[in-house]
Amino acid sequence: MIAEPGTRILKADQDAIEAGSRSLSAGGLVAFPTETVYGLGADAGNGAAVARLYAAKGRPSFNPLIAHVADTGSACRIGIFTPAAEKLAAAFWPGPLTLVVAKRPDADIADLALAGLDTVGLRVPEHPVAHELLKAFKGAVVAPSANRSGHVSPTSATHVLADLRGRIDLIIDAGPCAVGVESTIVSCVDHPTLLRPGGIPRDAIERVLGSPLTTASAIDDAPVAPGMLMSHYAPRAALRLDADTAQTGEALLAFGHAPPFSGTALNLSPRGDLIEAAANLFSHLRALDASGARHIAVMKVPHEGLGEAINDRLKRAAAPRRL
Repeated sequence: MIAEPGTRILKADQDAIEAGSRSLSAGGLVAFPTETVYGLGADAGNGAAVARLYAAKGRPSFNPLIAHVADTGSACRIGIFTPAAEKLAAAFWPGPLTLVVAKRPDADIADLALAGLDTVGLRVPEHPVAHELLKAFKGAVVAPSANRSGHVSPTSATHVLADLRGRIDLIIDAGPCAVGVESTIVSCVDHPTLLRPGGIPRDAIERVLGSPLTTASAIDDAPVAPGMLMSHYAPRAALRLDADTAQTGEALLAFGHAPPFSGTALNLSPRGDLIEAAANLFSHLRALDASGARHIAVMKVPHEGLGEAINDRLKRAAAPRRL
């Protein structure tokens, strides 16, 4: 199979695995098969690569992404596993189960990949090609489904090519996926809670736990994991959007050419690059929050491309707090 310039397709073999690992290390986007669907992979620790992933999928909303790793040991170096999470990992990994756990403070996961949350979704895929790619890369790979947002999830390389031709670097073709539906997502932060049904049925999980799963409800406006709407990170400080500059007592979150300002300030992208701005969004909000600022003036970000998602998150962060 031959793709247009900019997207290579390689039949799954050792050369393809090595090419995929090199591309991920260089910040590239690589589509690869899992037992559920084809995933669109990016280095989980590279914020710019994650921003390009959102852009490639189109109309991004900066939902948290699942980090795929080669084994349970790698997962435990990223997240803090409760006894329930340990039980489920032992029973169902590798396999189509994602566990949401608290992130370790030193974990190499970009803030953008987590959508600003302090939790992380982790999965050890069963597909041999995915496993070999993750083992070769030696790091976590975020990998939502390899399709344009709103389209049907891809279960073959042909599906990926139809949606993402010319928008990604490499597709590793290993034929059709076996499961065809996304992974089940269970939060183990508190009581085990089903966030998304998927490839592992509820009753199998409950048998391992020895108790029923709580079922989460879509009660808020931003997801804690794919397929589930819950609370999201917002700064303690109040945000004032579309500001020209900061006023006395405010910190400044700038974009592009910023006016002179002697107070606390960070720039999402001094050169006005939306990919760089997206990569810096959550970390800059956290840093300004940590500075002690009670008010943050936010300069206008163009409402195009990734700017739409950036503005969506800023608008949510600026919304009045619920009591």
